[in-house]
Parts: sequence; structure tokens; C-alpha cells
Amino acid sequence: MAILAGRILLALLVSVVLKVQGGHYLDSGGWSDGHATFYGGSDASGTMGGACGYGDLYSQGYGTNTAALSTALFNGGLSCGACFQVRCSGDPKWCLRGNPFVTVTVTNFCPPNNALSANAGGWCNPPLHHFDMAQPAFQQIAVNKGGIIPVQYRRIPCNKKGGIHFTVNGHSFFNLILITNVGGAGDVHAVSVKGSRTGWQPMSRNWGQNWQSNGNLCGQSLSFMVTTSDGRTSASFGVASAGWKFGQTFIGEQF
Repeated sequence: MAILAGRILLALLVSVVLKVQGGHYLDSGGWSDGHATFYGGSDASGTMGGACGYGDLYSQGYGTNTAALSTALFNGGLSCGACFQVRCSGDPKWCLRGNPFVTVTVTNFCPPNNALSANAGGWCNPPLHHFDMAQPAFQQIAVNKGGIIPVQYRRIPCNKKGGIHFTVNGHSFFNLILITNVGGAGDVHAVSVKGSRTGWQPMSRNWGQNWQSNGNLCGQSLSFMVTTSDGRTSASFGVASAGWKFGQTFIGEQF
């Protein structure tokens, strides 16, 4: 009972302290300039998979309001899961009336094409700020015949339903955890795992939002601590019971 009470108190302290420290991503008042294109087809089926490792974006809850970011914004994969408002700007021929915005989640990388100049096909070349949006998302702000359009964008907090999802892949001595459905800042920058017979162990980012640990955690209940770019941390204690299996997904606490 005392152990359980201690865990609850620690979780509350972590949440309260780091909520006070974080929060810079909430400053969504200023808009920045960039450009946008679209890909993936009218049903966004061509956006599945991607450099963030989320796989099936439908089943993972991201749907069709997604985008691939250029090098300047992708941050080597650390921007995966971040949320942006994007609106068409200054192009009355292609922008929808009223310049509505759409909210997108980062799920992929738009690679540079150094064989083309930045204004003739190399839309994602550094240092350009570019959103290659799923076609259904693009069509919420512009006519898709527009091709490339000028946009304004701003970072906003992610509003996700339910808790953070932890999908356990790999094998003994190689635990690969895919982290999805992250609210708040959305982009995970640090993860720690704790087995019921171990202390907290920092995980390293393998690719996208897949995080790895090389310890043998089989047969132990698992706890996770997830830290996003704003410094906030969410702790999920005992999210996976000792009988967990590779390939399973577990739901923890949310920001």
C-alpha cells in the first residue's frame, strides 16, 4: 500500500513540477511563412508508414490530417508527433475563401531533392520551411490544383483522446517501443523504462518515434516516463503487466 501511495505521489509531483517548467509550445500567437504541397492521394492511403514509424495512420488515430516536414522543420525526426495549424496565404487563385486553417500532425519527412533548385521542384530543400500535406488536409485550405502554395503556420498543443500508446516490439535484449498518441507538445524527446526488478533506464531513439532499450525486461511489469520538447514529463507506472508479449500495445497516462 505504501509503495502504491509513493508511486501516485511521485506521478503527481512529476506532473505538477514539469507543467510549471514547460508550456512554451502554447505560445501559438505568431504565424511563420512557408509553403505547402500535397501527396498520398484523395484517401491519404499513400501517407501510410513514413519516417516517424507510425505505420497505419488510420489505426493509430492520426487519420488524414497529417504532414511530412522539410529538413528545416523535421529536426532529424524529433518533430514527429508535433501539431501545427496551417493556412493558405496570399494566393487568392488557390486559397479557399476566408483562409481557413487545418490542424496537422507530423508523421513523415519530406526529403530534399538537391538535383532541383528550391523554386523548381526542390520544395523541401534546406533551408525551406515546407509542409507536404496529406491531400485531404491540403484540400481543407486550398484547391488541390494549386500544386505548391504559400502558407502560414504555427505550432500548437496536440489534443489527443485517451492515453499515450506504447507498442512493444523487438526481442529479448532489444526492446523497441513505438510511442504514439502523445498530447501536449506531441514530440517525444526522451524516454525511460523501468522493469519491476530494475531501476529507471534511459532509452535511445532508434528512428522516428521508436525508442530502444537493450536490457532483458521479459517477465517484468513495465513503467515508462516520456518527456516532450517543452520539458514536461508523463509517468505511466505498471502500464504493461509481467505477462506482456512483443507486438502488444499498452495505454498509459497522458499529458
